[in-house]
Amino acid sequence: MGRVTVRRSVVKLSPNGRQRRSDVLAAEEPLELRVDGKSLAVTMRTPGHDVELAHGFLLTEGVIGDKEDVSTARYCDGVDDSGRNTYNVLDLALAPGVPPPDTGLERNFYTTSSCGVCGKAALDAVRLKTRHSPAGDPTTVSPTVLTGLPDTLREAQRVFDSTGGLHAAGLFRADGSMLVGREDVGRHNAVDKVMGWALLNDHIPLTGTVLMVSGRASFELVQKAAMAGVPMLAAVSAPSSLAVELADESGMTLIGFLRGDSMNVYTGIERLDDHAE
Repeated sequence: MGRVTVRRSVVKLSPNGRQRRSDVLAAEEPLELRVDGKSLAVTMRTPGHDVELAHGFLLTEGVIGDKEDVSTARYCDGVDDSGRNTYNVLDLALAPGVPPPDTGLERNFYTTSSCGVCGKAALDAVRLKTRHSPAGDPTTVSPTVLTGLPDTLREAQRVFDSTGGLHAAGLFRADGSMLVGREDVGRHNAVDKVMGWALLNDHIPLTGTVLMVSGRASFELVQKAAMAGVPMLAAVSAPSSLAVELADESGMTLIGFLRGDSMNVYTGIERLDDHAE
């Protein structure tokens, strides 16, 4: 059902000359998401955990709020030149009474592996109203726990070790123990897979958790975390200005440049407790 890695022949140039060798690449294939038979989105992703990705996508887009909102998820159509199923088309049927996606958003749902909200007609359309606001979550986390999260997430990146080409997202308890980690060529896909896992395992809303991402903290990642009720988002790199603005509006703690024993806390400093267990 899709390959996570692909081997390709490359020519390596070095002071020792040219050498042809085999290189391992992170696989990237399109996934078309359909809802009740109607195409909703196409995203470039690393194959694997597609059902989680689809559920997480629908959750963070405000289409569903519970796993019971989806009655079935199945692969369909999509064959290669030899007639074999590519497993690149996934159709989700909404449960009776669940409204279909709002076409009034006027969104082009084609998303690349680097941008989760390309094509939104207006910024206001992206500020989706969450059913699980993190604002009232009293969770506190020790800075010492936070500084250990990047290494724990890195240890869970098995495919990254062989390719060096994947983003990662990990969900942690306040004590630093990992609930789940996912990898993907797209940072927003990695988060959607985590959110889908949480939805399918009855962890929504994600009170008392920390979402750790391997790259930067963008607007769409803060939005996805807010839609699932995550009180704290931490990133090893920088946040964008809109990410900070949305985190502040949502009552979320946002941490950037979490490296070594230091970090920048952009919003929600009250959740960092030097005495938290």
